Amino acid sequence: MAQRMIIVGGGIGGLAAALALVRQNIEVLLLEQASSIGEIGAGIQLGPNAYAALDDLGVGEAARRRSVFVDRLVMMDAVDTGKIAEMAVGDAFRRRFGNPYGVIHRADIHRSILEAVERHPQIRFQTSARIVKVDWSDDGVAVEDAAGNRYLGDALVGADGVKSVVRETLIGDAARVSGHVVYRAVVEAEEMPEDLRINGPVLWAGPNCHLVHYPLRGGRQYNLVVTFHSREQEEWGVREGSQAEVLSYFQGIDDSPRRLLSLPKSWKRWATADRQPVESWGRGCATLLGDAAHPLMQYLAQGACMALEDAVVLGRCVAASGGGLAAAFRRYEQIRIPRTARVVLSTREMGRLYHASGVERLIRNQMWRGRSQERFYDAVEWLYGWNAANCLDT
Repeated sequence: MAQRMIIVGGGIGGLAAALALVRQNIEVLLLEQASSIGEIGAGIQLGPNAYAALDDLGVGEAARRRSVFVDRLVMMDAVDTGKIAEMAVGDAFRRRFGNPYGVIHRADIHRSILEAVERHPQIRFQTSARIVKVDWSDDGVAVEDAAGNRYLGDALVGADGVKSVVRETLIGDAARVSGHVVYRAVVEAEEMPEDLRINGPVLWAGPNCHLVHYPLRGGRQYNLVVTFHSREQEEWGVREGSQAEVLSYFQGIDDSPRRLLSLPKSWKRWATADRQPVESWGRGCATLLGDAAHPLMQYLAQGACMALEDAVVLGRCVAASGGGLAAAFRRYEQIRIPRTARVVLSTREMGRLYHASGVERLIRNQMWRGRSQERFYDAVEWLYGWNAANCLDT
């Protein structure tokens, strides 16, 4: 008889985990609190490690069809408009890491995975299931939703995002509210200044702020993301934003990047947070995945990439366990916790460098200007060199 896995959360990580687990003859019940399986947001970046994971899950081609493959990653100084660094991500990059660097609308990558999930007879959905209680024992797990429905399974994966109910039950730790606020918007291509219609993510680094833009959906749209250190006491969450607030934080930068801030017609405002890395994500036949396990700020553009990696490793650990799910979960955690912790901590440091001011800004610019492509590639080998063949290495 097939084992039954409950996955809480129908986002990118939850769907990817479902695909990875059904390969091991596991039946999956996927619980989603929304009334339908979908995704919100704007653009995200996908490194070679993400495409390696998507390929292993069998949805790489679907995601590639919806991606824009970029030529280079560029970092500009928003104060004097000088170029700080440029990393080419064309043929030499692909040879080095085995996959491209792309950008994609969050809804499009979600759809690419969802299509495969919907076709699989061993995956069942339950929407409008807001989880309020989780229990587990040696015999299995039980999950209860707000309507009083109770779901039973042999094991549980909490992929329920940054404010995970499953994590609250398993770990109970507090989030680290960063004080950094992110605004996201999508702009039609014809509204972008012609000189900034660049096929690649361009980051404008300013004092205590930065903005990023890159093309989406075949170049028909551009994603625009701005980040600043808030003057307010922030609480982790999302709400509507205002152009006036954005403009108030982007003082002392050149008019060239600043003109982009007047383009969006609406903004979504995220007050960001992450969590301190921990030594364990679960117990027994329960574990965490994606943002529930290791929420990230945006500075390395690795949130979705890490969730996809998690799913691949989880599936492979289950495959190697001979049916022992608790042992498979502990091996998965042993592999994934150090890597994702490195990404969490490296992301924080990258945010500090992006937002450097004064002498620190000058040092940053001198440190990165003129660096060879090979030195850039060497610096990101630990991140982009991940693939399905080496994913169980520790």
